[in-house]
Amino acid sequence: MKRILILAAALLLPACALRPLYAGGSGGQVATTLSAVAVTPMPGRVGWLMYNGLKDRLGDTGTAQPRYRLDVELDDDIVGLGIRGDRAVTRQRRSIRARYRLTELASGQVVLDATAGSDAGIDVVSSEYATVAAEQTAAERLSEVVADQIVARLALFAARTQPAQ
Repeated sequence: MKRILILAAALLLPACALRPLYAGGSGGQVATTLSAVAVTPMPGRVGWLMYNGLKDRLGDTGTAQPRYRLDVELDDDIVGLGIRGDRAVTRQRRSIRARYRLTELASGQVVLDATAGSDAGIDVVSSEYATVAAEQTAAERLSEVVADQIVARLALFAARTQPAQ
């Protein structure tokens, strides 16, 4: 019975039309579209982290003429959660939310408008230095996660809107 199921799966799998998102490597349609996205700078430390993360993930070499502009609005928030009897915070949640818009430069039309976000928990300890370091590390991790989410959505947009080769 197992052999029949494996054989059936092997025969049906090619019929499902699955294809890799990044087919063609750096010369493929998705990679070339992503490298043609210009990222606008964002204010603040988290904005700087997000800007650099997006540029790294999009493969921006600065040599290609951009076809799209990516505008990102960030919301960085830290909320105290665990509160002791003396009203001291013992746990924090850092949230980074991003609303991003991809604009086609030739027409000025917004072709993609979406959001991405992530949260991280932070333990507040007696050492203020350790708490600040944990908050900064959380910001670095969260900006990487959100940048990955944005680039994944841009790659899906590029794959779905470009003609298949």
